[in-house]
Amino acid sequence: MTTAPLAAQDEGRGPFAFFARDFTASIVVFLVAMPLCMGIAIASGVPPEKGLVTGIIGGLVVGLLAGSPLQVSGPAAGLAVIVFEFVRDNGLSALGPVLLIAGAIQFVAGVAKLGGMFRAISPAVVHGMLAGIGALIVVGQFHILFDAKPLSSGIANLAAMPGRVLGLSSDIRATELALMLGLLTIAVMLAWDKLKPAKLALVPGALLGVMAATIVAWAGSLGVARIAVPDSIAAAFALPDSGVLGLLASPSLIASAIAIAFIASAETLLSAAAVDRMHDGPRTDYNKELRAQGLGNFLCGVFGALPMTGVIVRSSANVQAGARTRLSTVLHGAWILGFVALLPWLLREVPMAALGGVLVVTGWKLVSLKHPRHLLKTHGAIPAVIWAATFVLVVATDLLTGVLVGLALSLLELLPHARNLRLKVAERPMMDTHKVELEGAATFLGLTRINAVLESVPADKGVHLDLGGVRVMDHTTAETLGEWLSRRRQRGTAVHVTGPEPILRPLTQ
Repeated sequence: MTTAPLAAQDEGRGPFAFFARDFTASIVVFLVAMPLCMGIAIASGVPPEKGLVTGIIGGLVVGLLAGSPLQVSGPAAGLAVIVFEFVRDNGLSALGPVLLIAGAIQFVAGVAKLGGMFRAISPAVVHGMLAGIGALIVVGQFHILFDAKPLSSGIANLAAMPGRVLGLSSDIRATELALMLGLLTIAVMLAWDKLKPAKLALVPGALLGVMAATIVAWAGSLGVARIAVPDSIAAAFALPDSGVLGLLASPSLIASAIAIAFIASAETLLSAAAVDRMHDGPRTDYNKELRAQGLGNFLCGVFGALPMTGVIVRSSANVQAGARTRLSTVLHGAWILGFVALLPWLLREVPMAALGGVLVVTGWKLVSLKHPRHLLKTHGAIPAVIWAATFVLVVATDLLTGVLVGLALSLLELLPHARNLRLKVAERPMMDTHKVELEGAATFLGLTRINAVLESVPADKGVHLDLGGVRVMDHTTAETLGEWLSRRRQRGTAVHVTGPEPILRPLTQ
């Protein structure tokens, strides 16, 4: 992955110190975000303008307050499935109240400094969850390609796929036309990923795919379903009815809010950690990020929009486009607002099937087998089993069940050492080197302490990581330590490890 060189003092040089670079980056992020905001809204079973409202709040509000200056927030594919099921069962009017609760939970968690706890979630669970979500998005958006609505569950969508294909005919009707536009979008995106010239690498394939399908549909006056947006963006910022607020005491609503808050927080903070690996500027303040996300989701609840998270696709585009401060994130929200306010007629020309094509590609990229192969090769069978179980249950049952079972299975790694899970973490500042010693069982139970010590190591000092006293290390800790060591070495910091490299340590030891 490309590393963007940033000076550690950039954040202190004022919001307009790098205006030209941030301005350019904001336009790139805006072009990436527009089709995704609308597509994720449709995948979530809500009107497309609800996704745009979340993108606007994610830029203008969360971008200004975030603890990760270069992370971009907005509607995320990772929550599309749980929102779709919630809206199906409770109605769109209940989405606002559930986000009010979820946002409040996130804000309180940030105030209580619980941000570090979310980073201790097993990577196998997180990636299994994302892969399951990706599979559900693909099978759901498959039906959008045919100008049809997704069915009520992933299994039902999967079972209905052969019927959609067999229902095609040689007569070119709306169904066949929509499918051709969706396939055109997918083909353009995939071709652009493979063939794009280096000078145009920042132009998003999703934008080109949607543009191609829209131009064809417009030029041919094709009778396919198009997205519906209100004449005024103000109509999208709809305040909840007073009667809906009575739902705030509903036990099922509170349970859904806890699930959304948990998953959104985990995805956000893991995305922030990934963004930190892309640059050498200011590190993420995880508790501040959690507070900002909580406020953002609370506002999304006020206006009945989609929930938000920090999103790695838009964030990586931001870093690679040369962003240096949070101004780029804030500006991208302003561009979304301006575009929707001034050009709603243009959005109404976009075929629904084109956004379905964008989400099919997005979902397919989430279903990556690289991570379980890495887990199996590096850490042994147990993490790979955790990934597979989480993936299967997310697809076959629901998101919350899959995640909870995955977390429960994570405890299997601890069972052989259940009698002695104590961990000692010590640091010894020296003249030119900062020594960090771990002794005992290095598991996710102590990862919050480990992260706190590692992040306190001065950036300009060499590091001696002493793992000689570690008896066992689970895959969550091994992955975290391996990424931290890699990041230090990329910066040119001298790193010395006593004991085996953590990323190479077998999980079963």
